[in-house]
Amino acid sequence: MKINLTDIFNLKNSVIYNPDNFKAVSKVSIDSRTIKANSIYVALKGNKFDGHNFVKEAVSKGAIAIIINKNRLTSFDNLNCTIITVPNTTIAYGELAQKFRNKFNGKLISITGSNGKTTTKEILATILSEKFKTDKTLANNNNHIGVPKTIFSIKKGTEVLVLEHGTNHFGEIDYTANIAKPNYAVITNIGDSHLEYLIDTNGVYKEKSSLFNETLSNGGTIFVNTDDAKIKSETKKTKNRITFGFNGRPDIKGEIIGFSKDGKTKLSVEYLGKKIISELPLYGISNSKNMLAAIAVALYLGVSKTQIQKAIKKLNQVKGRLFVETFQIATLIDDTYNANPASMVAAIDLLKKIKTYQLKTLIIGDMFELGENALQIHRELATIIIKSKIQNVFMIGKLMKTLSSEMQNTNINWAHFRTRKHLASFINKTEFKNQVVLVKGSRGMKMEEFVTQIREKLK
Repeated sequence: MKINLTDIFNLKNSVIYNPDNFKAVSKVSIDSRTIKANSIYVALKGNKFDGHNFVKEAVSKGAIAIIINKNRLTSFDNLNCTIITVPNTTIAYGELAQKFRNKFNGKLISITGSNGKTTTKEILATILSEKFKTDKTLANNNNHIGVPKTIFSIKKGTEVLVLEHGTNHFGEIDYTANIAKPNYAVITNIGDSHLEYLIDTNGVYKEKSSLFNETLSNGGTIFVNTDDAKIKSETKKTKNRITFGFNGRPDIKGEIIGFSKDGKTKLSVEYLGKKIISELPLYGISNSKNMLAAIAVALYLGVSKTQIQKAIKKLNQVKGRLFVETFQIATLIDDTYNANPASMVAAIDLLKKIKTYQLKTLIIGDMFELGENALQIHRELATIIIKSKIQNVFMIGKLMKTLSSEMQNTNINWAHFRTRKHLASFINKTEFKNQVVLVKGSRGMKMEEFVTQIREKLK
């Protein structure tokens, strides 16, 4: 797949200088540090960086063309390469990615959701790799920059691309879905995520469902989680849909048939009268849901039972995402990648289910982007914690102060720490012997630093 001169001419409001110097290329870069020869360099401008400052470096490394803001032409008009000026380089980057995607003849699967999208993407890519040459979103490059970047990184011979789409503002998924034009789409679930900007679950669905709308408009197929009431009700009249879930009568049905002592799930999946039964290497009911979503897509695309079971054995835990470590004196659960109400409940559920030790300790930080109901949502965690019979609860953050007030008339051993220094000092003095410890909080709370501290103590 290559970007040719016609593609460049068709960029909106673009002006091309030195077009005779241009030849078709297969590489587009936004990073002068890693750019390869015979690439197009796109000079993006953000709040804290400006790619225009690195144009000359990119050209010196072999960039055959540069895309710059039209207001910056005079800075680079003496360069011996094709120069394309546009009103907005970020938009041009997306346009170019869409043109590149249109040249891709393989299947493109897009995934979004309030929880589980990254894990589902990883599981699905692993399973599909047993049958197809598969590419995927690396890390969490899932926004208006990351989605184009992933599309430009498609390797030669790729048959399936698995894309992740993230958002925290209205219109983001509509934008990236329009670039990706998926053949298949999955929304893992709709929950209380990014409510500071998306307002409520109706807003969350409106934003996430852009992925379904784009897929269906292109004649594609959507995969509907019928256990999610919002997704189920909004798509019940939709054609070209495949349903999956643990309840009712979906096309592809999952059943949790047991748990190991260390909390691993045994999952059964039934499709067209055939069952796949596996003990999952990933922990937590939430990961069983992610697994079911991935298996649903894989089965529909013709991956065999044997191939799926082989792939499941290859799956590894991902640090920060219900990552369970067993030490000689304790078990540690690292779920620090991010937090919202649903993922917090899922993590606490796993803490409850692991039976290696009876003593359970919860170390939690604030959940961000919950809007005007943030305090109430934190307060409501008390009921879940009490029902789970967790003995120790240690909190940090302004929002968690609200939860601490609910702990006062309970039998729980609890403390709220005003600063990171205070919590770190407490951890340093605590033995954590013969217990299961869960650490969780939103990305901005940097709870992984406490995980590192605890891990060093337990080694």
